[in-house]
Formats: sequence, structure tokens, C-alpha cells
Amino acid sequence: MSDACCGSDEPRTGEETEEHEPQTLWQVSELRFAALAAVLLLAGYGAGWAGAPDPAGLALKAAALAVAGWTFVPSTVRRLARGRIGVGTLMTIAAIGAVMLGEVGEAAMLAVLYTIAEGLEEYSVARTRRGLRALLDLVPDRARVLRDGVEHTVGPAELVVGDTLVVRPGERLATDGVIASGHTGLDTSAITGESVPVEAGPGEEVFAGSINGTGAVEVTVTATAADNSLARIVAIVEAEQARKGAGQRLADKVATPLVPGVMVAAALIAALGSLFGDPLTWIERALVVLVAASPCALAISVPVTVVAAIGAASKHGTLVKGGAALEAMGRVRTVALDKTGTLTRNRPTVIETAPAPGHTPGQVLAVAAALEERSEHPLAAAILAASPHPERAEQVEALPGSGLTGTLHGHPVRLGRPGWIDAGPLAPDVARMQHAGATAVLVEEAGTVIGAVAVRDELRPEAGEVVSSLRGSGYRVVMLTGDNPATAAALAAQAGIDPHDVHADLRPEDKSRLVGRLREHGPVAMVGDGVNDAPALATADLGIAMGAMGTDVAIETADVALMGEDLRHLPRALGHARRSRAIMWQSVGLSLAIIIGLMPLALFGVLGLAAVVLVHEVAEVVVIANGIRAGRTRELGTDLPGTPAAPAPEVEEHRIRG
Repeated sequence: MSDACCGSDEPRTGEETEEHEPQTLWQVSELRFAALAAVLLLAGYGAGWAGAPDPAGLALKAAALAVAGWTFVPSTVRRLARGRIGVGTLMTIAAIGAVMLGEVGEAAMLAVLYTIAEGLEEYSVARTRRGLRALLDLVPDRARVLRDGVEHTVGPAELVVGDTLVVRPGERLATDGVIASGHTGLDTSAITGESVPVEAGPGEEVFAGSINGTGAVEVTVTATAADNSLARIVAIVEAEQARKGAGQRLADKVATPLVPGVMVAAALIAALGSLFGDPLTWIERALVVLVAASPCALAISVPVTVVAAIGAASKHGTLVKGGAALEAMGRVRTVALDKTGTLTRNRPTVIETAPAPGHTPGQVLAVAAALEERSEHPLAAAILAASPHPERAEQVEALPGSGLTGTLHGHPVRLGRPGWIDAGPLAPDVARMQHAGATAVLVEEAGTVIGAVAVRDELRPEAGEVVSSLRGSGYRVVMLTGDNPATAAALAAQAGIDPHDVHADLRPEDKSRLVGRLREHGPVAMVGDGVNDAPALATADLGIAMGAMGTDVAIETADVALMGEDLRHLPRALGHARRSRAIMWQSVGLSLAIIIGLMPLALFGVLGLAAVVLVHEVAEVVVIANGIRAGRTRELGTDLPGTPAAPAPEVEEHRIRG
């Protein structure tokens, strides 16, 4: 679709783009023109059915063609003057060919459909830009900064490198920096996508948009608002989407050599025939050759398949944003999966409780849950889920970066990280938990450690099945995550992902760079669900957002959205796209074969204008019928090779060791 765009060829500034950006479908000029043209076209056919004079119906159809054609013909001509040929050029020639054949209504119909497609593409791009701007809403409107020992409240844009931010509990960081003093737990899910908060202290790097936990901290600013982590995410996404927008579609690639070849051939036939024969005869034959090469069937072949395939996919919870996304999905050879929220549920759970000698798992969980009873920490939710009816500890106090203290039944109790609480005899258990990629917390009662609890965000129950299906279908499967290497390796092993294809401890820009490197070996699909995945989703040949409840920015940035939470939709959608792309090539091949076959027959006068028109009409019917096959929904309900038909097994209950 990149060939035809009805807007000005002059570049706009960011402010102008935002000012002219459509907020609703009706604000897209192409769609308004298409609506008017459709009304005129229907009126033209209606006039004929009502018995009105033929000139009246013809005038209405011609008006419809003029209105719809105005959205892409002028820009196509300008691009043609600069040597750029693509779908717009094809559509213009198809319309001219239809008019030359006396089929003004057909020319108008093609123009209307193409205009609608262009309008929907513009609206999709506008929605993506709005989603990107929503990223910046993660930055607070005001920030507290210490200057000359006095605390001031300023806007994020006024921050300079070296300033000292004062960040209180529950506040978001206005920009990137390094903690100068204080300890806290940071919710970095907006940046890393990881659900487990990160304990941070002096000297550790923190990022814009992170939410401070229970401790006040002072942060030395290391990046301005225009250059912090969120701003870099927006820049990466915009740059990569511009790259995608410049890429050629399937029909563009076919049109690039076809259109100039046909025009040169027609000119040579007319010129050489006039030199060595009757000029009128050879000019007429050149005209018939041009009509024979009219790419009406070719112009229809891809859109019909796209509409049918996208409609079928939507019925099964897969939202595909246009033909370019469908074509890209059919070419994919590598699938990069984000861990948190994609392979996992993004809900930490207790996977093991290791009691000290003389204690039971239930006692350990009861004390831990009593301390966490009022906590909003994600680890607290996991512990409370494992012990749902806890008592409430008294005098509970949170020590940032360490844990919780309190009193239960008159005894002092503590819960916290290893190191703050001595693991004692549980040291081997803690080491094993951490090696398995779990977060280990120790529980102490009356000065004695009574147990350790392991918490981890577990795989979706269908994750292993999906990875096996993808690998069985010839895809390379890669895991990308901001989590630590131990956790990534443990979960990748469970899912069946090759250790060499596991990349951990990644920030958003790291994911984007890795996807860029993977693209050197073939088309890549990136599957993610969070803000932190947006750059990688944009960098990939195909971005797939996981889950309708995922982050709006991820869904807006992605080319495809899996609206459900069942990851098994992924291999089914990829298989559907492969089949649809094969159907596209069948239709394109048939269209080209007809053009190649008709041209010499028209050249030597074997077929006249009427016969050429008849063949084209039959070809259009065949191409439309073939494209409709992509809408057969039964293909989406059939498991791909390597995908078991049985329901996914239930997730294994967390293990409690006595």
C-alpha cells in the first residue's frame, strides 16, 4: 500500500502530524471520499435497474470513479514522475483499462475498495501514534528535586543531568537515574515487564516510569526527559514503523517490473508496427495488448484474500492489522517470545516451601502470610494465595530492601531476603531455589529461621505444547526476557526452548537490538504483552501482542493481537497466515499467467478486444473464488503438525516439601 497515499508529499513536523491526526474513522479523508463514491456508484447501478437513461447511470458511475480516484491517482502520478511504481500504479492502470473496455462501474468499484484500504491504513497508523504518546503518561507531571539543599517541585522537562530527585513511596520516577541514598523495592514492570519488584539501593540504576515501593530514595538524574528510557522506547518504535511503512507489499513487488514492461511493450508494438505495416492496425493491437495486460485480476487477488483471511482470523480471536501484517506473518521463520505475560501468566506463585527441622510447611506459610496480610507486594499475593486465611501479625513494619518485621502470638517474626535473615540449615535449599530461577524468602520466628518460601512466575499450562508445535512446524523459537538468567534458563528448559536461544536480563532497547540481529537470518515475529516489548514488537518483521488485557501500547504497536489468553492461538494464526499467503501467490501467479498468455495472442490478432475482456472477467471470478478460500475457518480449528489435539494439561500445583 506504500505506493499510494493521498496526502501531501511534503513532510510534516511532529506538531503538524499530531494536529492533522484523525481521532475517528470518519475523520480520515480517504474514508469520507470512499463513502461518497460508494453512494454515487450505488446510485449509478440503481439508475440502471430503475430504467433511467443509460447516460444518467454512466454519469453517476463516472462521478464515483472521479471521487475515489482523486484520493490516489494524483499522488500515484507524482510518484510515477519520480520513478516509483507500485500498487497505486497498478490500480490506476486497472481503472484506465476498465474504462477503455467500457466498464466504468468496475473501475469505480476498484477505486472505492482501494480508497477504503488506504483510509484504514492511515487510521491504523494514527492509532499507533496515539498509543506511543500514552507511554509518556507514565512520567509524572511534577517531580521533587533538591537544589542548594532546598526541595523544589518542577516539571520533568526542567530536570538536568546531575539533579537530585526525591522520590517518596508510591511515586513514579520522572526520569532515569542512580540511587544516591535509601533502599526500596521498585515496580519496574512498565520498563522490564517483570512482575516481581526489584530491590534497589545506593549505586543501582533506576528508570523513568518505575513505581517506588515503601522507602523514600534520593536519585541522581542521569538522563533528561527527552532522552530517558521511555523516550528511547518511543523513538525506537517510530523509527522501526517508518522502516516497515517503506517496505514493499507483495503486489508492489510484482508491479515494479510488470508495469513499465507492459507500457514499453505497447509503445514498441505501436511504433514498430506503424513503421512496417498499417499504423491504425498496429495502434489498435497495441491498445488491445495494453488492455490484455490490464491487471484487474492481479489488483483484486491480494485484497480479496486479505479480507477473507483477516475475517476468518478475527472469528478465532486473532486481530490482524491489514494485508501487510498478514503477508509478514506468512513469511515468518523465527518466533521470539517474551517470557513474562506471554510464556508465563505474569502471576507469581509459591512453588515450594522448605521448612526447617521441627517445623511444617503449613507453619512456615502461616507466619509468612500473617506478615504479608496487608501488603500489596506481588510476592505477598502469592504467599496469601498459598495460605488464604491467615492471622494478622501485629506491629508490622516494612524495612525497604530487606523485608518485614512484626509480632505474632507474642513472638517476634520476620520475613525477608537471604542475607538479611541468616539461612542457617536452609542454605542449600535457598541456593537450589535460586538456581531454579525462583525468588527465595526466609521466615524467622523468635530469632530462629523456620523455613524458606520459593516464589516464581510459572509457565502457562500450554507453553510447552505451543513451543513443541512451533518447532515441529519449522520455526526457530527464542526467549527474550528482562528477568535474571537463572529464572529464564529454568523456565526455558521446562518449555522446551534451546538454551542457546534464551536471552535474559534485557532492557527494551536490548530486546530491540536482539530482534534486529535475528532478522539477519530471516523474517522474525516478536510476541509480547507489555510497554517494555514495544520496541521489539516494532523492530520485528511482525509484532504480535499477547492478550486483550495486555498493555494498550503493545496492542497499538503490534501488527497482530491475540485477543485471548490461550497461547495456542499463536501457532494456529501462523499456520493460517502461511496458507493465506500461499493462496495469494496462487492468485497472483494465475493473474500473471493470464496476462503473459493474452499479450502475444493480442499482439498477433488471434484474440480481439471482446475475447480479451471475456478472459479478464473470467479470471477475476476465478481469483475471487480462490481468495475466498482463505476465509475457511475450519483451518484455524485444526491443530498444526506437532500440536496435540488434547486440551492443555492443568498447571502443576506448587510443590511443598516436608
